[in-house]
Amino acid sequence: MARLNINPTRMALSELKGRLKTSSRGYKLLKDKQDELMRQFIELIRKNKELRLEVETALSDSFKDFLLASAIMSPEMLDEAVSVPKQGISVEMRTENVMSVNVPRMEFKKESIVPGDVSGGVYPYGYAQTTSDLDEAIDGLDKVMEQLLELAQVEKAAQLMADEIEKTRRRVNALEYRTIPDLEETIKYIRSKLDENERSTITRLMKVKDMISKE
Repeated sequence: MARLNINPTRMALSELKGRLKTSSRGYKLLKDKQDELMRQFIELIRKNKELRLEVETALSDSFKDFLLASAIMSPEMLDEAVSVPKQGISVEMRTENVMSVNVPRMEFKKESIVPGDVSGGVYPYGYAQTTSDLDEAIDGLDKVMEQLLELAQVEKAAQLMADEIEKTRRRVNALEYRTIPDLEETIKYIRSKLDENERSTITRLMKVKDMISKE
């Protein structure tokens, strides 16, 4: 800690006391924010781990079904079956403020791109020349898309929250180890100087009084 370069006056002392009070309050608020951010960050990391395992398992199952379908169907038939999509997908995105962090909130919007189709199905082919393995693979991918979007959302939120935690940690450390100790040291110094000046003034007054009484 270091003493601030301020003239030791009562006005300066009053100003420093106000700054110390504000800094102490800010430190407490930032520390509470840091603790809450850490709690939510840990929850996000746990959720991210669970989601990643679920997504990897679902994707692995879908890829196995595709392999089974490709083993039965010819490459040309497989390409023709999935070459024309039946649905168009867009992502609607908004943000939500969580502890001063704007985390993303994403949602899929699906719509049919086949004129006159109102079935809402995901299979872009007929069933005559395809296998049930292909159906299961596409159905599995359709279901895992929501999990993939949620996983991306959680990972981005965790990244943003980690950045905010680091910023908050630096501010907390600056207040705890620099700003507050410097203010306390300076206040202590000014008080000491003011007390010293007061004692000197009293001593001078006593000497003047003695001189007057002797006369």
